[in-house]
Amino acid sequence: MTCPRAESPFDSSSIPFVLASASPRRRDLLAQIGLKPDLILATDIDETARRDETPRSHVERLARAKAQAAAARCDPDRLILAADTVVALGRRILPKVEDEGTARRCLGLLSGRRHRVLTAIVLQHPQGIASRTVESVVGFARLTERQIDALIATGDWHGKAGGYAVQGHAASHIRFLSGSYSNVVGLPLFETAQLLRSRGVLV
Repeated sequence: MTCPRAESPFDSSSIPFVLASASPRRRDLLAQIGLKPDLILATDIDETARRDETPRSHVERLARAKAQAAAARCDPDRLILAADTVVALGRRILPKVEDEGTARRCLGLLSGRRHRVLTAIVLQHPQGIASRTVESVVGFARLTERQIDALIATGDWHGKAGGYAVQGHAASHIRFLSGSYSNVVGLPLFETAQLLRSRGVLV
């Protein structure tokens, strides 16, 4: 899908923007604060971490790459909102989980420990790029094998960074959360609203 030409994007109190993400969670979070992208563009980029790349530099690079990939398919006057989220244990970046074995390994690593969730947000606009990176800390209670089995059975892990969804069944095992809850879901709403307001989008 290509991006249609924007019509007078900066002369209206209701400025359209493109969401460079197919994530239903991000769409739902935007709807929570009354925002609906006028177009959603899924981006296909290589999300492999580079050698010696920290979680912060990794997530910031991917968010920018998503914004640039979407912008390449759009009229240059468009606002492009992109984001990427990672779960990190120290410098280790946990994967976006696609199979039960990986989900089980991730939950075993998170059990009884605190980890970081980082989301980089990028707003690309005709004058350049604005960005924010938000970090939250999440602590899991120690999980028994039976509890891990039960979490695996829910299917909540599929497609999730680190193999869990804070808004899902894993919530009953999260004993600590410091920072933005919406960041852990996948899009920090306060910082996203700030970026969009800076370009005239009413939030």
